[in-house]
Amino acid sequence: MKTINWKREVLAYFYLVLGSVLFAVGDVLFVNPYLLAPGGTYGLSNVLNTVWPWKISLYALCMDIPLLIIGTLILGPKFGFKTILSTFLIFGFTWLIESYYGYTPIIENGIFENITTPNSEWLVVPHTEMLNEAGELISANYFVPDYFLNTLVSGGIYGLAIGLIFKSGATSGGSDIISMILHKYTKISLGTLVMIVDSIITLTTLIAFGQLRLPIYSILVIFIEGKIIDLVVDGFNSYKTAFIVTDKAEEVRDLIVKDINRGGTCFFGKGLYKGVDRKMIYVTLTRPELVKLQSALKEVDPDAFLNVVSSTEIMGKGFKPLSE
Repeated sequence: MKTINWKREVLAYFYLVLGSVLFAVGDVLFVNPYLLAPGGTYGLSNVLNTVWPWKISLYALCMDIPLLIIGTLILGPKFGFKTILSTFLIFGFTWLIESYYGYTPIIENGIFENITTPNSEWLVVPHTEMLNEAGELISANYFVPDYFLNTLVSGGIYGLAIGLIFKSGATSGGSDIISMILHKYTKISLGTLVMIVDSIITLTTLIAFGQLRLPIYSILVIFIEGKIIDLVVDGFNSYKTAFIVTDKAEEVRDLIVKDINRGGTCFFGKGLYKGVDRKMIYVTLTRPELVKLQSALKEVDPDAFLNVVSSTEIMGKGFKPLSE
């Protein structure tokens, strides 16, 4: 019978809840006021919320539930309980912020209330418009935007939020399900399909508002988000795996074991060109340790062949425990 690691499970659900809260905050208070749509069902919901006022959370839920059902029917039950839970947690937290705080941006260079003749560079605080009986705009609250700073912070919050959700063992679901379905019936890679689907959603800002800068800033949010997700999921440790083909295996072994204080594995092989027996050492190092190895290897065996690859996660003795 499989033993449940309760500490790990509690931490996973903490990540899930915290990630869902941050996602809701980032979407309502940073992304939506600036008319951005960095992919996903919530990106499309931001556009719909601005064009036809209805809560972002409700728009997104109306898309997420059918996608979860269709995805389960076509792809099988691969999403899991945590993904379904994250869908409803994000909906709940987004609805709470919309209902009790509104859409007033956190990052702004000034807010002006009940303005009738705004500056052309100002943005309307969402859903503060006052209309007359004919449906004409009388006044609204406006804010002076700081697009660049808001884009940086939006990407950081989104990346941290989604990274924590991924780290909990859940997925973002939403529009990613569309990509997964298309991937099943095409030969296009999943990563490419995700980019295509998110790009189409991002371009809706250009269609809806006619401003080229909006999809550009949205794409920049996606780029920053991706980098932060990698940091959250993989951590700040950057490991490198080195394969060393050398005629001086013992000297290189002493260098790795005694000077760098790392272990490794030695393989025996045969060169394809000359058919000569060779030894290959396999070792995983941190970046500073790799620099030390490269420098010393020039002295020990300048004719050695060194192949270095990036390792996203290393688990085992001397690194992250397998039990985590």
